[in-house]
Amino acid sequence: MSRRGGGRDAGTVLLLVPAGLLGVVLAWALTAQGAASAEAAARTLADCLGATVLGLAALPRLHERLDPPWRALSALAGIWCATEAAVLVFDAAEVVGVPVRRLSAGQFGTFLTDISGGQIGIAVLVGTAVVAGYAALAYRRPETASTDLVLVFAAVALALRPITGHMSQQPFGSVLAAVHALAAATWFGLLVALALVVRTRGEWAVVLPRYSAVALPLAGAVAVTGVVNGLVRIDGLGALVSTGYGRILLAKAVLLLGLLALGWWWRRTWVRRAADHRMTAESSLRRAVFEVVVLAFVFGLAATLAVTA
Repeated sequence: MSRRGGGRDAGTVLLLVPAGLLGVVLAWALTAQGAASAEAAARTLADCLGATVLGLAALPRLHERLDPPWRALSALAGIWCATEAAVLVFDAAEVVGVPVRRLSAGQFGTFLTDISGGQIGIAVLVGTAVVAGYAALAYRRPETASTDLVLVFAAVALALRPITGHMSQQPFGSVLAAVHALAAATWFGLLVALALVVRTRGEWAVVLPRYSAVALPLAGAVAVTGVVNGLVRIDGLGALVSTGYGRILLAKAVLLLGLLALGWWWRRTWVRRAADHRMTAESSLRRAVFEVVVLAFVFGLAATLAVTA
């Protein structure tokens, strides 16, 4: 069942970019601040790339004969690392209180060494660099490679910022934030990985039901932790329509409910038909791409939410 990344790999991943950026644009329209944030755009791309890397590394957990495309994984991890570096620069400019173009090397260095956000950013960069380097080595020696190291470092890199954000000041806030981030990344990333790797109707028949069984609790975890996080953050239900943060949160919740309903419907239709070999590989791929595009849009909302006061 192992497959190397083909020509559609880049196309599938690139579809996520405009979807995520559209989510950022909608989120900033809801805040009524007039212009989308470059930091939110960079964070959206970083989150989508990180989730994809995590999903590719988790493929063997879904089926023992699914091998990650190491070359694509290495390239995506490298781009993820570069995007996280951009996020770090934007974070530094925000903390210092200057535009990015006016951020000096000294100010950036001070942010990295003296501010917790900078130190966390360095840890994220180290994690993504380790993933990219290991995946590059694994591409040359796939017979001895294991995804365990990639899974650990990718998961830590994805969870570091959420667990040290505003929720960390609440009881069990860091735990909720970590569960929310990792559940969303795995839900999204595994489906992207399937779209990149799975090629035939027979493979979809075997793998899709297993993914569906995993996706259900992941989606439930995202929904529950998202509701708790949101209720802690906002000041009453009226804030859902009276504040920019609340409006983004409401839009995210509506889309999530739509995805949950879609998942329920597809478990009754797509998953059953695919498992019975009554769905072509192309039809399964179209449905997978549609869902990951919507999820990328939600990632754009979430990234903007993370940088919205």
